Amino acid sequence: MGKDKLRKFAEIATFKNVVQLDAGKAYKGKWSSAFFGNNKPLILELACGKGEYTVNLAQLFPETNFIGIDYKGNRIWRGAKTALEEGIDNVGFLRIQIETILEYFEENEVSEIWITFPDPQPQDSREKKRLTNPTFLNRYKIILKEGGIMHLKTDNDGFYNYTLEQIQQQSLPVLKETTDLYKSDLVDQVLSIKTYYEKKYLAVDKNINYVEWKF
Repeated sequence: MGKDKLRKFAEIATFKNVVQLDAGKAYKGKWSSAFFGNNKPLILELACGKGEYTVNLAQLFPETNFIGIDYKGNRIWRGAKTALEEGIDNVGFLRIQIETILEYFEENEVSEIWITFPDPQPQDSREKKRLTNPTFLNRYKIILKEGGIMHLKTDNDGFYNYTLEQIQQQSLPVLKETTDLYKSDLVDQVLSIKTYYEKKYLAVDKNINYVEWKF
């Protein structure tokens, strides 16, 4: 691991808005009350990377709590540091493997989940790693409140089509859907938030897929 990554890993250990690994289990079922000190709704961003979506959503919706989840601490560092520097106190970050999410969140604890530009895991042998495969969807269903909303933004058409297939197979209601977000009429203040990777894709005129559904 490079010196810069080591520095960031060491630094996030001192951030009050970052919880790592097993330490997060103590907040299961009480993230809003014990971590944020309130009773506001809770929204997650999975595979949050540098945390751009998490931080921007928190700025737009101060009456909601947001947690960005990723395993790579050197990426989380950026979003966590920005939130601290700008005094955004309704955002936190959790460093865990997403497949262990049921160990950290209680049934019906989460209002919405965002998945923004995850690794599409295109190889057939890695289907179990895709964040919208049936196993993951069943985990999300447990921690989401009744009628909880899911969002996916991705540049990968194959992963997007795979996700639509899983949604259809589970007969889940699709609320919004487009294969070219910025040429659709769906873009609003929320969907126009752009991550580091999204900006790179848009620079080469790559279409952005988006779907919103619920359980």
